[in-house]
Amino acid sequence: MAPITKHIKAEARVSLQFNKWLFWNLLAAAVLASWYWLPNHGFWLDIDKSFFYYFNNKIGNSDAWVNVIAIANNRAFDGVALLAMGLVYYSYYRGQSDERKRQLLIIGLVMLLSAVGLNQLGRAIPVERPSPTLVFDNIYRLTELATFKTKDSSGDSFPGDHGLMLMIFTAFVWRFLSWKAGLWGCLFVVIYSAPRVMAGAHWWSDIYVGALSVACFGMAWLMHTGFYDGLISWLDRHLPRLKKA
Repeated sequence: MAPITKHIKAEARVSLQFNKWLFWNLLAAAVLASWYWLPNHGFWLDIDKSFFYYFNNKIGNSDAWVNVIAIANNRAFDGVALLAMGLVYYSYYRGQSDERKRQLLIIGLVMLLSAVGLNQLGRAIPVERPSPTLVFDNIYRLTELATFKTKDSSGDSFPGDHGLMLMIFTAFVWRFLSWKAGLWGCLFVVIYSAPRVMAGAHWWSDIYVGALSVACFGMAWLMHTGFYDGLISWLDRHLPRLKKA
């Protein structure tokens, strides 16, 4: 029996990891409810304002800061985050056996499909929230100060899609690679979601309420119910295998 099949079947004996499933569902519900139901989003709005005005004042007082944040919010910079995630994944992929490499490719495919699906789930939340640069008056706009194309606003910024993708990656590598890879993922969440907050294109809570609640809910149902284990096992059986020369 192939190693991937052994691994999946061993975990499938306890398909529902109830404690983990319950914890992540409760965390998602508590975080989202505390933001959604509190008047004017309660203490979350105070946090959002603090982050926005802190970084907005920096934009207004430093040309160097304008250029750095403008570069980080250019579409081309998104490739840096993708490269960083790819390097972490590849560092675990190289040197593995052919069977393990096949498993990692399948896991990567499932991760991409999950990212697409959970992004659509996030868009289904009945919230339409413009970014802070479209809400507050008398502020500095990165797009007006930078000398090249960048981004500082969104008509619907909740939940933060960049943060969500990074959190999904973190969940996958923590579960299927190692806790060290998971820590890299956590670092990437902070680093690569920060530019949107610094520019005012996202509220801080778009990331750490919106994206976090969607990621926790989605990963709880997909990762701790045996769904992923069954799907990966099914794909391993049905996807064609490359024949060695």
